[in-house]
Amino acid sequence: MSFIPDTADDLVGLPKHHQPTHSEKLIITASSLGTVFEWYDFYLYGLLTAIIAAQFLTGLNQTTSFIMALLVFAAGFIVRPFGALVFGRIGDLVGRRYTFIVTLLVMGLSTFLVGCLPTYKTVGVAAPIMLVVLRMFQGLALGGEYGGAATYVAEHAPNNKRGLYTSWIQITATAGLAMALLIVIVVRSTIGEEAFKDWGWRIPYLLSGAFLTVGLWLRLKLHESPVFQKMKDEGTSSKAPLTDAFGQWKNLKIVLIAFFGAIAGQAVVWYTGQLYAMYFLEKMLKVDGLTSNTLIIIALLMATPFFLVFGALSDKIGRKPIILTGCALAALTMFPVFHALTDAANPALAKALANAPVTATADAAECSSQFDPVGKNPFDTTSCDIVKNVLAKAAVNYKNVAAPAGTVASITIGGKTIVAPDPSKLTGDDRKKAIAAFTAAVSGKAATPAKAAEGGKPAVEAKPAVVGELSKVGYPAKADPAQINKPKVVAILFYLVLLVTMVYGPIAALLVELFPSNIRYSSMSLPYHIGNGWLGGLLPAIGFAMVAANGDIYFGFWYPVVVAAATFVIGLFVLPETFRRNID
Repeated sequence: MSFIPDTADDLVGLPKHHQPTHSEKLIITASSLGTVFEWYDFYLYGLLTAIIAAQFLTGLNQTTSFIMALLVFAAGFIVRPFGALVFGRIGDLVGRRYTFIVTLLVMGLSTFLVGCLPTYKTVGVAAPIMLVVLRMFQGLALGGEYGGAATYVAEHAPNNKRGLYTSWIQITATAGLAMALLIVIVVRSTIGEEAFKDWGWRIPYLLSGAFLTVGLWLRLKLHESPVFQKMKDEGTSSKAPLTDAFGQWKNLKIVLIAFFGAIAGQAVVWYTGQLYAMYFLEKMLKVDGLTSNTLIIIALLMATPFFLVFGALSDKIGRKPIILTGCALAALTMFPVFHALTDAANPALAKALANAPVTATADAAECSSQFDPVGKNPFDTTSCDIVKNVLAKAAVNYKNVAAPAGTVASITIGGKTIVAPDPSKLTGDDRKKAIAAFTAAVSGKAATPAKAAEGGKPAVEAKPAVVGELSKVGYPAKADPAQINKPKVVAILFYLVLLVTMVYGPIAALLVELFPSNIRYSSMSLPYHIGNGWLGGLLPAIGFAMVAANGDIYFGFWYPVVVAAATFVIGLFVLPETFRRNID
């Protein structure tokens, strides 16, 4: 069984005699396919964040619930470096093959069990606790998986094709995301949106059991890496790989160079170009989940072959120029690209942003963060909190204007100013009614249907809908599917994923080549997972928290832009070129 075509080398311009042998194809297939399944498992949560929030985080306000759901997602990323330490040490002591069989088993079982979890309505706070525990097991497994797969394939590859061979491992993250997207789309469209939100979200998780079986069957066919076997036979393997890798300055220095000069920028470009872009489409641009998922999977499928293109190109011109060019392009184009995405995906919103900007005027001393992890802040004790809470729920882009102390906060939409209630002068039901009226004036209120008389009670008359000022000036409640410029959206998403292929395609070969074979698994795994687990994995949560605090829907992009720019500068001066090194 192999998904490596016989003409794979022809596709990337390599001579005919460079075709992989049958043994090499099995190695790449088993390593890559197993890693695809692990990424599929890991990113399912990212695709279903809004649904997971509704199922497991009931009781929090809307903004906090979404950010908390992203933080649960990030929990798996936070523990990835610890998985890198645990499994990296085992991989350098016991062997590459044994280690990534164990990581696949842990990941597959954890994902399957997520599909079996009871929800908040059934068991209360125990539900999110169990979810976090399983996410952490997923993170630990992934922390050991990537380094093992990349090292195993690289140690089987010829020196002049290491970039191409390891780029199959680099495909796996995007392929796993695309696979998860495709399955979610199929299930969603087959059973309907309501059923999917209620119980159908479990199906993609439960399918992980089948994928685990296939992955284990393939990996059990593999033999140990020849480089590791040679070290074992000669007795040259490290007895204390973590101490040798991180306790000696000569190697720790290389770890730091790899992190700041390549991995940090790669991580933020990857997560911005794929996951954050998807969240931005759904949360900020208000494109429905099925449409955004479909457009993203088209872009992913179009761009995925470029992992191989840039991996093979790095065998010819080097890893460093390709990775740093991707970081530079990301830093320079991130803001204009996402502004263009707004124009293409929700032109009505783009028009409203230009013609009727929203401003929040308030005393900054009264304003608190809209992030409430315990769900106890009603955001009704200051007029500023009331204003920011209303705008956060509406997912509206706005600017902040400082006002003198004691000023009652207000919202200006286009040319009209709506003053918020002053909580210091209102209590109880009067405060609630005033906030409800203010919210309706800004965002609108749905019509209330009439109710017939019951048990001697008088009939309740229907109340008409209230059209909020946002709607009056053209702010849409949702993106109009008929107005979405789908070819342009796909083109923009394709460009973002193309940047991902530039920074990610060659990086496995670079990391393998930077470190000696007896501590390679540990040395490359830890910086990779600190970068991708912490800098990258926390990016969606940090980005949306920045937006919630600042009001500007584009403000969160400062995070990846600054990190990518810093990586380009640091890498330009300190990152060595490695593509001609012999790793034996």
